[in-house]
Amino acid sequence: CLDSLSSLILSHFQYVDFILRFLFSTAKPSEVKMHVQALLNRHSTTFGNYRWTEFDDKFLHKHVDSVLFLYAQPLDLKSCDVSIHVFTLNEEGPNRLSLEEDEDLSAANHWLLPAAEFDGLWESLVYETGVKTKLLDYVTTTIYFSDKNVDSNLISWNRVVLLHGKFSCPETVNQAVKSVRRPSSRYTYGQFVEINSHSLFSKWFSESGKLVTKMFQQIQLLIDDKDALVFVLIDEVESLTAARKACQAGTEPSDAIRVVNAVLTQLDQIKRYPNVVILTTSNVTEKIDLAFVDRADIKQYIGPPSEKGIYNIYLSCLEELMKCQIIYPRQQLFTMYELETMGFVRSDVSEHSLKLRNIAVKSKGLSGRALRKLPFLAHALFVQTPSVSLESFLKAMCRAVDKQREEEANLINGV
Repeated sequence: CLDSLSSLILSHFQYVDFILRFLFSTAKPSEVKMHVQALLNRHSTTFGNYRWTEFDDKFLHKHVDSVLFLYAQPLDLKSCDVSIHVFTLNEEGPNRLSLEEDEDLSAANHWLLPAAEFDGLWESLVYETGVKTKLLDYVTTTIYFSDKNVDSNLISWNRVVLLHGKFSCPETVNQAVKSVRRPSSRYTYGQFVEINSHSLFSKWFSESGKLVTKMFQQIQLLIDDKDALVFVLIDEVESLTAARKACQAGTEPSDAIRVVNAVLTQLDQIKRYPNVVILTTSNVTEKIDLAFVDRADIKQYIGPPSEKGIYNIYLSCLEELMKCQIIYPRQQLFTMYELETMGFVRSDVSEHSLKLRNIAVKSKGLSGRALRKLPFLAHALFVQTPSVSLESFLKAMCRAVDKQREEEANLINGV
């Protein structure tokens, strides 16, 4: 099920609680909500994001896989309203979309949302600048303006988002995932299409523009289903929207001009439909045609994680390793909010958390992908035992950061 995201613009909703039902559960959403509310009533306060996976309640144990609480700061549950959303994940995996019957290369992958393989991705992203809220608010307003039949000739929006930066932008996938995990009277499910940009270039002259048109005709068939909210992802969008000045200067194939023209034409046509959002990413924005950049409603820069963001990423990694008993025994680690509240005072209980903070400071400048890999590399290179203490693992992580810096320097120096 889908949420029109109206809960994000209703100020009395203090936090959002997602419930994931088992695939073959026959329980009614109203029953699930009642039992989850009883679960929440037994907890007066929550401390940041949290996922329940084990339940004393027999009903929840039978029908619910997990209950996810999403709120970055500690919250008094007795003093706020609760919005509970129930959904079931689709486990079928992606379907391949081809433009020709005998075509072996997939032109795009297509998922029904919410999809099981994307579960947990949104929560794993850590930003300080409100990027996630900004993108969700954008989808909210897009749907809201469409519902109110706002004249797009007077107030224009193109349903295009451009995320750019030095680092990769997984945010686009997760924006779609997050947007379709909540119930709505408007849409009953979501569809997500990831276009393989390189498959749209033909070895035959002048055919590439036609392939782009065929791809958007396939997307049009999905949009025609008014019960679905459709997200289209074009990763490395510069492949399809290379600046036409470069083409005219002879540094790009002339067929690329037709591709850019076809993309711009299709975007102008598709914006008339209320149930579609185009998500694009690039890390070489200087190569993108200005006409495409102008069509993007939001041009959001995605930079490297901050010190606080890095700490939260590492904290989630270590909590997972302790849960799996790779780090054993389990020891307490504070959130950054708790450390700030304590004034970063060193004590026996805060020692490990402060060491982790020092590692986070040392890791500034690394990409989110590199940060998520670092605990794995720390174990592979410097631990190599079935279980390890938290103290020893923090030392291994510190060494792994040094190793990462050394490898980056060697790449730059051509070693």
